[in-house]
Amino acid sequence: MTIEHKIREHLHHEAEKMDCPPAISRRIEQSYSKYVVRKRSEKPMKKRMIAGIVATAILIPTAAFAAPTLIDMLTRTPMTAEQIKTDKVGKATLEKLYRAFPETKSFEIIEASTIQGVQTSIILQEKGGGGKKITLHTNSATGEIEHLIQENWEPKEKPLVALTDQEIKSKVDYLINNIYGSTEEYEFAMEQMENPDQKTLLLNYSEKGSKTPFYQVMVQGNTISVSVIGGETASSNSTVEGFFSTDGKPDYFADAYLNDQNLFSLLNMSATELKQELAKGKSVVEIAASKNVSKQQVVDVIAKTQVDLQIEAERNGEIPNNNLSYEQLVKAIEPKVLQIIEHKSDRPANKS
Repeated sequence: MTIEHKIREHLHHEAEKMDCPPAISRRIEQSYSKYVVRKRSEKPMKKRMIAGIVATAILIPTAAFAAPTLIDMLTRTPMTAEQIKTDKVGKATLEKLYRAFPETKSFEIIEASTIQGVQTSIILQEKGGGGKKITLHTNSATGEIEHLIQENWEPKEKPLVALTDQEIKSKVDYLINNIYGSTEEYEFAMEQMENPDQKTLLLNYSEKGSKTPFYQVMVQGNTISVSVIGGETASSNSTVEGFFSTDGKPDYFADAYLNDQNLFSLLNMSATELKQELAKGKSVVEIAASKNVSKQQVVDVIAKTQVDLQIEAERNGEIPNNNLSYEQLVKAIEPKVLQIIEHKSDRPANKS
């Protein structure tokens, strides 16, 4: 058993005994990065699933709360400050931040990482270690900053939650306006979440007539956390998003593996057609078998594409060189590919 597996098993065991704060539980239910908004009418998530997500976040410290079923299938690669500054997505993200808040040019990049083709994350902090801090999670495909966390930008003597609701809204408006654009055309709602330990506010910015917030913000302590969860993500005609679903909601973390033109050619079907078949509760392996394509053929195609992407990223200096042979890289990634192609989405509920 690998050390990663041992750690994961231990965390899931500990998750059984964890009591997640109500504020975090509700946050998990309502927002997953850009895509998932849970309606209040839905049943609460099971204790183990909520705790499991928190436990998973320990393994992936820069990720927003994410569905645990597929997140472990992808590998988050640490990056140095020098690498993130030359990385295409990282560089563009930093430029957006510097334009929005020029003072951050003097901040130190204290952590950076990437999930190849999915997400690039950067954490910056004011020099000295105890001052202002900002975290950005960017969609690697679209270049959009989907989630950001601003910490300690107000004096400790008068943190955010000590301000009036209107003052807090003004602070949030200023952050969104600088990073994304004007909030004037959005309808606004604020509510205080049930958290006896600490004042926690949830702010929703919705397009007129929409039931889904475009921006969802949580304010707690001296922290503002903004998620972009509305609108459509730009994508090409040859790719789709959310091949799988978990608990009836799209789970996007397998997309980097399944949006593979070689796979579509092998199966003789489009990305949309593959997604439609997966939505019926089939696995990629079962779909391939129906087309007389073996499991190993599917594994070989996806693994080769992922290894080629990794080698290209190493060659471009985007990620460190691990000095493994091509065959070793393929063998290392095959277990992740198998997990994904054998995975099944939730089966649609039967209509009465």
